[in-house]
Amino acid sequence: MVKFLVSLALIATFTSALAQPKKPTLMILPSDNWCEQRYFMTEFDNQGTKQKVPNYKQVFQEDTEIGQVISKVGSLMVNAGFPLKDAEQELKAIEARKAEDNMTGSTASGSSMAESPLDVLKNTAKADIIIQIWWKINKEAAGKSVSFTLEAFDAYTSKRIAASTGTGEATASDVLPVMLEKAVQSNISTFTEQLQKHFDDMLVNGREIRLTVKRWTAWDKDLETEVGDEELSEHINKWVATNTVKNSFNLSDATENVMRFEQVRIPLYDDAGIPIDARSFGKKLQKYLKKEPFLIEAKLMTRGLGEVILVLGEK
Repeated sequence: MVKFLVSLALIATFTSALAQPKKPTLMILPSDNWCEQRYFMTEFDNQGTKQKVPNYKQVFQEDTEIGQVISKVGSLMVNAGFPLKDAEQELKAIEARKAEDNMTGSTASGSSMAESPLDVLKNTAKADIIIQIWWKINKEAAGKSVSFTLEAFDAYTSKRIAASTGTGEATASDVLPVMLEKAVQSNISTFTEQLQKHFDDMLVNGREIRLTVKRWTAWDKDLETEVGDEELSEHINKWVATNTVKNSFNLSDATENVMRFEQVRIPLYDDAGIPIDARSFGKKLQKYLKKEPFLIEAKLMTRGLGEVILVLGEK
């Protein structure tokens, strides 16, 4: 009887765990505006175009408040049940692997594609959602108050999916991280509901990515080449339809040289429960085209987590 009751308890616990909704993985970073105001910006060369981006490495090394602020806000997200990736530790991991070389790719070095430092960080951490935080201290008669803005972006598409802003009560005693924690806490429930709603939608309708298929100029075939009874582009189009959630995608451009798929909805996880990103989706198409009857070699490249490019003809 005891064994029977224990078995029932284990089954109930296992069933309850399965019933709990999955939570998106988060990473918290200071906003671009906050970094600009404090001169934590750097330039990088994106295929010949100069772009200013936050220098997160400098932020964590030189600012005395950011680590405490992220810790306090992060604890609120963890208490709400959201897994959190530590941005500072991920940056150190990138540093250890000497990934800075990949951040500064340019046409002068012969690189065909460049990634921003944030793209590299996203690729390393593989968080589902990036939360950016901005704050400002206000001087009032009763002491100091803090105004804040939290914005959440889908790490794959960079689309804004949630936002919260507010000002905490004035105090004469609390330090900034505590003030900010109290201010955010009074507005956190609506914000986390927006995050979960977005993630629930992805669980049902898939994660959005972009897929581009091109050809090398040296390749003696193109996307209009006949393979069996259909053009190669038709085979690729059918493969994308079969491997997307609810056949959801938009073929925005199709010529003999390029196919551009946007709003491509891919599953969050494969059959083994492993997260799927744009690279793994593109890898499946790469392997498909390498087999009979196509026998096509292809170079696979990515931009961030949410965009994959296949160039047909050779690796």
